[in-house]
Amino acid sequence: MQKFNIKESLGGAVPMLLAPMAGVTDAAFREVCRGFGAVFTYSEMVSSKALVYQDAKSVGLLLRGGGEFPYAAQIFGSDPIVMADASVKVLELVSPEIIDINMGCPAPKIVRNGDGCALMRDPALAGRIIAAVAVAAGNRAAVTAKFRKGWDSGSVNAAEFARIMEANGADAVTIHGRVRSQLYSGTADWDIIREVKSAVSIPVIANGDVASRADASRCIAYTGADAVMVGRAAMGNPWVFSADTPRPGSAAELLQTALRQLKRAAELKGERTACMEARKHFSWYLKGVRDAGHYKQLAAQAVTLADFSAIVSSAHSQRTASYLA
Repeated sequence: MQKFNIKESLGGAVPMLLAPMAGVTDAAFREVCRGFGAVFTYSEMVSSKALVYQDAKSVGLLLRGGGEFPYAAQIFGSDPIVMADASVKVLELVSPEIIDINMGCPAPKIVRNGDGCALMRDPALAGRIIAAVAVAAGNRAAVTAKFRKGWDSGSVNAAEFARIMEANGADAVTIHGRVRSQLYSGTADWDIIREVKSAVSIPVIANGDVASRADASRCIAYTGADAVMVGRAAMGNPWVFSADTPRPGSAAELLQTALRQLKRAAELKGERTACMEARKHFSWYLKGVRDAGHYKQLAAQAVTLADFSAIVSSAHSQRTASYLA
């Protein structure tokens, strides 16, 4: 078996990837984003310990959509042995092309356990994790790491960290241009991404402050990155990946796509769960739209597919009435 070649798969002038986001990037949303042009799609991050203990909910987060290729499964943890065992579980469950290691999550509940971005404070341990996962994966999947500029402004170590990842077997790295203490505030530092690109020979994926294809083009030109990864800007906006289809301006058109996503989610995880989760997705789709508050209120009260379908029908009726007026 030949390992998935990340470099060869990042074709096109502006390769854009959908970032792994907890509570956002389920199989239904990934499917919609792929339809609009996302080159790679990533699962939500999954606990390595939960996978080893075969937690049903965590296993469910890895659900791979039909025809999803290439697919990256992201796991987190700080014990090399557990991470290796979890990688084997991932390969058995969903056979991803890529196993991505989260070393950048800034959430307090993650870093207080030594996981996520806390690993940037212990590069040697991070390297052992990559090495363990790379051995466990063999040629069955490429292994990548996603991390940040550093822990804080006084400990910026992304370039050296990237070299350690490469030396221990990483096939690519993704760098978010903020330190952990920034969370998602302030401005992403594209200079550090350029520095990381110069430090390693493996593909480098840029992340941070990319909210459009124009941003993606500028980021690639400035940093020399092989691709860009889009996170929050894709929430409710899968059109961000499209080269020729702009985001619609009307609630009716936006919610039509949201409803398609919801119906797919219902097929995959059941109507009740899908509808509860759809409330936040509908809210994201409505960002910046006239009368958004009205539709968000309706979505917050919806509990069935029929309820959400009625909201979309109402939006279409309102649009038609506006035209007739």
